[in-house]
Amino acid sequence: MKKTAALLMIITVLSKVFGFLRDITLTYFYGASVTTDAYFISISITTMLFSFVMTGIASGYIPLYKEIENTSGEKQALDFTNRLLTVVLLITTVLLIVGILFSNQLVTVFALGFNEETKRMAVLFTRIGLVGIYFTSLTQLLASYLQLNGKFTTVAMLGFPFNFIIILSIIISAQTHSIGLAIGSIVASLAQLLFLLPSLLKMKYRYSPVAPFLDENIKKVALFVLPITMGMSVDHINTIVDKTLASKIVEGGISALTYASRLNDFVHGIFVLSFIAILFPHLSKMAAEKSIEEVKRSMREVLSSVILLVVPASIGIMIVAKPIIQLLFGRGQFDEQAILLTAEALFFYSIGMIGYGIREILLRTFYSLQDMISPMVNAAIAVALNIVLNIILSAYMGLNGLALATSISALISVALLWISLRRKIGSLGLKSMAITFLKVLMASGVMGVVIVILNGYVWLQMNELLKMMVIGLVGSSLYFFLLTILKVKESKEILTFMRRKLRL
Repeated sequence: MKKTAALLMIITVLSKVFGFLRDITLTYFYGASVTTDAYFISISITTMLFSFVMTGIASGYIPLYKEIENTSGEKQALDFTNRLLTVVLLITTVLLIVGILFSNQLVTVFALGFNEETKRMAVLFTRIGLVGIYFTSLTQLLASYLQLNGKFTTVAMLGFPFNFIIILSIIISAQTHSIGLAIGSIVASLAQLLFLLPSLLKMKYRYSPVAPFLDENIKKVALFVLPITMGMSVDHINTIVDKTLASKIVEGGISALTYASRLNDFVHGIFVLSFIAILFPHLSKMAAEKSIEEVKRSMREVLSSVILLVVPASIGIMIVAKPIIQLLFGRGQFDEQAILLTAEALFFYSIGMIGYGIREILLRTFYSLQDMISPMVNAAIAVALNIVLNIILSAYMGLNGLALATSISALISVALLWISLRRKIGSLGLKSMAITFLKVLMASGVMGVVIVILNGYVWLQMNELLKMMVIGLVGSSLYFFLLTILKVKESKEILTFMRRKLRL
């Protein structure tokens, strides 16, 4: 599992770098402005509606597919997939109509601080962009099908066609009309769906419409949708709440939070989602076979690896937040104020980075066990806590308070999920995990001190890109050296994999 995850990390890094090029292009032409605020709000609305359709369906689909395959065979599992695709098309059509009819009201709720001009722009972007949820929903379900059949690399590469189209649309829209941003999002979503077709054809997958309404497994999915959507949409909901309040704090605030969260997502995508892509089908298979001890062992293994990678990344980003933002976005229309707003938000988002990662793994463990209620209750608590903290902290800290509130709610959410999972399946090996965490934290702290010294006193006139590369290389080398001394076993496996790749 770890070798495949490491390969996916490499692909994800390249995809995320391409994603940064997309964001750099956007900041160069549009900065942190009313146009980007309107654009990001429209994306938030379409993402919310997409999540309502697919977060619950896709997460319920994987464990049910494994259960059907285990009990009734591959043919029945494939029929289930086709029935579910029909359901997705029907639900997406309804949501598209509702979204277009009520886009004005949705924008009003999501961006209370917008003036009329910005609001009209956001409504237009939203109505156009909603068409893309057709392609995004189908892509999500078919990507899950490919993952179930071991095609992890194809799914990991979905970001390449998407980002390429978005970059083109940004450049074209800057020379013509900003409406090209919304049109580009539709074309990019279609490109992702088309990208999956060769792999699906190679597997001889064919979609054939099957009446879904009398199928017992579709009824199971229907029961799963709401609780899973609530459980897994906590980040989306918190982001929407953050942006709604940010629209009232400062112009460009929504854009600053978005750019900061994108960098947060970079670490999350590389070090967490790469593991989850492989872990979830595996956990679902073990759960279907009633191998609870194997479920716990696999979960602990992935959690240890995520802690090993995410903790130093979060500390490093907190220390060099401003230089990173300056390096990535500090050009064109992205001025000094935008850099400062984004860097400070990134600092406070990074505090909860480990919480975001662990929560995703715990959620997938619950869903593999077909427990949808515990995560839903946890999500409700997390969202309520985030709203309360947002109101309190933003009054004293502005945008930074919104980012800090999100981090705190994520960490508390993890603690509550851990307690619930322990009650459900017994001991999770907290003692060994805590020892690993303390060793990682110690090594990360020493690494952090060295990064502060390098960033503040060494090579002050060096090119910023070269400086960040040197800091990253020295910091990561020191970190893994310290882990070896502290005898953290997961570090040996990662270093062995890296040596093999370098020999190749």
